[in-house]
Amino acid sequence: MNPLSTVPLFLSLTRNMDPKLRDRSALKACVYALGLLVAFLLLGAAIIDFFGISVAGIRVAGGVIISAIGFRMLFPAVTVQNNSGNVAAAEDIAFTPLAMPSLSGPGSISVVITAASQIESKYPDDYITVYLGVLVGLAIVVGIAWMTLRAATPLTRLLGSTGIDAMTRIFGFLLIATGMQFLLTGVADFYGLVRP
Repeated sequence: MNPLSTVPLFLSLTRNMDPKLRDRSALKACVYALGLLVAFLLLGAAIIDFFGISVAGIRVAGGVIISAIGFRMLFPAVTVQNNSGNVAAAEDIAFTPLAMPSLSGPGSISVVITAASQIESKYPDDYITVYLGVLVGLAIVVGIAWMTLRAATPLTRLLGSTGIDAMTRIFGFLLIATGMQFLLTGVADFYGLVRP
């Protein structure tokens, strides 16, 4: 999880929101991200087996979503902006794209699933303690992400609308590159999995 890479996305999506609503969006996004990571820690292997999804598939899907968000940031004129700043808008962005795939993306989900698959085999006697330790670690990381997003709000006043627009476009391009990398890694992983 890299909350610093989420800051430009967060600022661009909440630029017209009331500060209280912006803070609420940050909190909700972090709560959703924690819920997703905990769910994948406890149920990830079962979810993947049930739906027949591989980690490579998760990477490709995350790459497509991240790239789509990057295109919207790079070419904002093509996008319909929601300037109302209402509670519904805050709800819309808190889960997607902030919580998933930005905060809890394919990388962090695959790490959590991999950790979950190894905990019971490596620590058969005290795996519950290890699970609790991982849960505490996830809560700390998400807490840091929340503080980072809250600290990003003063950047809006510092940079102004022109600075935020420039930063949004730059990070939109970087998000597209990141999304393409996720996609290519997922495709490479997939073909690595199916090779005899």
